[in-house]
Amino acid sequence: MATPLPLHLFKNATLWTLHHHHRCPPPSAVLFTKTRRSRSFSSTQMEGTEITEEFTDNEEVKTNGKKTIFVAGATGSTGKRIVEQLLAKGFSVKAGVRDLDKAKAAFPGRNPSLQIVKADVTEGSVKLATAIGDDSDAVICATGFQRSWDLFAPWKVLNCVDNLGTVNLVEACRKLGVNRFILISSILVNGAAMGQIFNPAYIFLNATGLILIAKLQAEKYIRQSGIDYTILRPGGLRNDPPTGNIVMEPEDTLSEGSISRDHVAEVAVEALVHPEASYKVVEIISRTDAPKRSFKELFASIKQH
Repeated sequence: MATPLPLHLFKNATLWTLHHHHRCPPPSAVLFTKTRRSRSFSSTQMEGTEITEEFTDNEEVKTNGKKTIFVAGATGSTGKRIVEQLLAKGFSVKAGVRDLDKAKAAFPGRNPSLQIVKADVTEGSVKLATAIGDDSDAVICATGFQRSWDLFAPWKVLNCVDNLGTVNLVEACRKLGVNRFILISSILVNGAAMGQIFNPAYIFLNATGLILIAKLQAEKYIRQSGIDYTILRPGGLRNDPPTGNIVMEPEDTLSEGSISRDHVAEVAVEALVHPEASYKVVEIISRTDAPKRSFKELFASIKQH
């Protein structure tokens, strides 16, 4: 279980939930400049899928033409909310998880629009490509490292998950021709360039394994990949229901503030359906005094990269 960030570091904030992974081979060394088939998120063509592991008795999941979204880190506190909101919005979801038993407990019942597949982002792009499959139209990455008291493990494991794990996902997308990628990152990832090296949250997160540095490296890789991306940088994450309205700012703007995980999940899902979100890095918090704005307005207010 992730340890919450001391409340004095963020107003009403708790720590980003981060998930621990055990192995980390180097990411694929080959940069794929030509994908096996062309794909865009707006395409309506769907193909059959082959699931390597699933807890629903291997029943064939019929998507009925729905868009299929692969969610990495689907049993995490934010990832689970993303899956639930995608299903509520009418998407088909392929939930990538390391622990199938945990996934079965997290998503009880039989939802015909939900597939559970075994996927560990640290095991390389080839295995991830198999898990994502030819039928996925977009990938949402909500993975993260769960902090450990092992003082020798943090950077090695964090770099595997928050940096190289994301690289593996991007490379898997390039293999498959999946051209839409949403990353859940964090505010302050570029805190040094913002002059925030003495910000308590920046110090704390990097002191426990250079979390923000690893995330920033992953962001840079995505931005250079050629894939249509949206990078979401939420403030301190809260588990309680949403309060206030969403505030969206350009990258390297916010140095404090918090937001409900439900709000983060909502922004991630809305980024899929708003072209204004393409090729953008956005920072998000919520405030009770902020005006309510549509997602179209919010995304359109941020400059494209």
